[in-house]
Amino acid sequence: MRAQDIETLISVGRPEIAADGSFAVFASSRPDIAANRAVGQLWRVDLPDGAPRRLTRGVADGSPKLSPDDSRIAFVRADAKGKAQVHVVAAGGGEPVQATDATLGVEDFAWSPDGATIAYLARVPEKGRYGSVEGLDAAAEAPRHITGIRWHANGLGYIGDRPAHVFVIAAPEPDSEPFYEPAAAVRPDDATPPKQIVVAAEARALTEGAASHGGLAFTADGREVLTVPDDIEADRRDLRNRLLAISVDGSGERELLSADAGLSLSGLDVADDGTIALLANEVGDGVDFVAPAVGLWLLEEGGPVRITDAETIDLGEAGSHITAVGDGFLVQDRTRGRMRLIRVGRDGALSEVLSGDVEVTGHAAAGDHVVAAVVRPDSFGELVLVEAGAARTLTAFGAPAAASGIALPRELTVAGRDGYPVHGWIAAPEGEGPFPVILQIHGGPFASYGVHLFDETQVLVDAGYAVVYSNPRGSAGYGRAHGRSIRQQMGTVDFADVIDFLDGAIADDARLDGERVGVMGGSYGGYLTAWVIAHDHRFAGAIVERGFLEPLSFQGTSDIGSFFGDEYVGISADDIARQSPMAVVGQVKTPTLVMHSELDFRCPLEQATRYYSALKRQGTEAELLVFPGENHELTRSGRPRHRIERFDAVLDWWRRHLPVD
Repeated sequence: MRAQDIETLISVGRPEIAADGSFAVFASSRPDIAANRAVGQLWRVDLPDGAPRRLTRGVADGSPKLSPDDSRIAFVRADAKGKAQVHVVAAGGGEPVQATDATLGVEDFAWSPDGATIAYLARVPEKGRYGSVEGLDAAAEAPRHITGIRWHANGLGYIGDRPAHVFVIAAPEPDSEPFYEPAAAVRPDDATPPKQIVVAAEARALTEGAASHGGLAFTADGREVLTVPDDIEADRRDLRNRLLAISVDGSGERELLSADAGLSLSGLDVADDGTIALLANEVGDGVDFVAPAVGLWLLEEGGPVRITDAETIDLGEAGSHITAVGDGFLVQDRTRGRMRLIRVGRDGALSEVLSGDVEVTGHAAAGDHVVAAVVRPDSFGELVLVEAGAARTLTAFGAPAAASGIALPRELTVAGRDGYPVHGWIAAPEGEGPFPVILQIHGGPFASYGVHLFDETQVLVDAGYAVVYSNPRGSAGYGRAHGRSIRQQMGTVDFADVIDFLDGAIADDARLDGERVGVMGGSYGGYLTAWVIAHDHRFAGAIVERGFLEPLSFQGTSDIGSFFGDEYVGISADDIARQSPMAVVGQVKTPTLVMHSELDFRCPLEQATRYYSALKRQGTEAELLVFPGENHELTRSGRPRHRIERFDAVLDWWRRHLPVD
């Protein structure tokens, strides 16, 4: 796979399935280099044997949700101003109707149980900001008065002056009569016929004030909307959440879960009998988020009750969600580089629904029918039907990527210096070698490499490199103790594990040239790459990307700086210095390319510029590459042309410092 082949990486979003199991709908998405953005549409597949057919022709249609009677599909599409709005289309296809007209776009939405109403979340700008006043440039806006410790978010920017609120609208019928500009608005001397215009249903706000809201679901009777408020302006960061039930008729709200429960919520669903299920983790006094042990909880009269094991079950991967089915729930469990789909009974009993060499990224169920979006070693996204315990792939989106050439990685477990097993993979070009080796290190830290098709690895293999990557201690998917082992001990066992896996992989595979090695990583992987090259000088070159490099300044610049560093490296000056790459930058001799995005608010640009400046000042060979307009997600969802240019820079760096020939 070459850099330009990222266009073949077609992903499949969370699917929906009709109540009778007769059909499923989903959205696809892929990078488009010419359009310089992600593009995608909605698809429908009739079950069990139909072929997928495209339902919509928008540029980037996504997040489809079936109405309760399965006659309509609500989904998100950008309006003429580029803002995401809810649209509704007949389940069989046709012309969509725009349902919302939110100034800054819609973030989430849900159907009411009777299908008459749609609730949605939309950010409400403070008067005069974010284009709410025609002709007022952002640079001319009034100053922002900040009184709390949190004011921005990666990929969004300032948040205190545009909280997300809950609205409800009447759900439109796709075959309803279109709206037209009144005849009185047309000048008598204007021969132009009346213009068809988009008129969204009148929206009614259910929330207001400074608190921002997230999560959205109707209660089983449709009388209330569940939402999770977020008090942005606080003097102390607190990850504990409340859960509110807000009356649709505007008569009031009630608190179902208080912050005293000590839970951070990441998902919710409501069963037909009204039971509220939560994806949540305990956060102690409010910030103990390391290896969070996200589990399934049921909200009972006496309070929330966890029904999955905190030490072995991990439901916290991005995109995880709950589907109530029968007397149980479907959830996605992250384990050893895979994401399996499991059914959890209300008594906590577990059974596997879909497992193997897959990562389930979304699912839906109706009766005995289950559909799941998955990624595999040979595909970036497919839709799978599970019937009678057997899985059948319904799509062939991975074919173009396979045609571009894919190296299937080989799994390996290495015994570390202290006997601890380190699990990972080797991906290498065809042939006998010897191949120069690049050690890749993932971000997080509580994240993981997996079995899915990974463009970062494939592009390097195509260029002639063997790639070695693992999930060291601190990673997700190996139990909570594994994830918490580097809490306030960063750069210790995690450093040992990645080096031990590199040595073990080289010893295990004669095609790998241990005399020619490089190292690279992003985010926490950037942290550990910087730590590695300060303590091991064997590497011909290094790439430190969007790194967490200076914990001290991170506290006042990052959108998670109010708690991330405190929990991972501690708060004392000695603890910070003991685990800071900036504290040991003077030991770095390895030529280093520092890459960062200009609008990265997760690991702010100053982390990169300070590190780069220190390398240059001491005479270490270093280069800096900064991407304008991008944030922390450049490699995953950045503009396709920037992603191509990033790959070009990576390959150029390795050609100069770790040539294949």
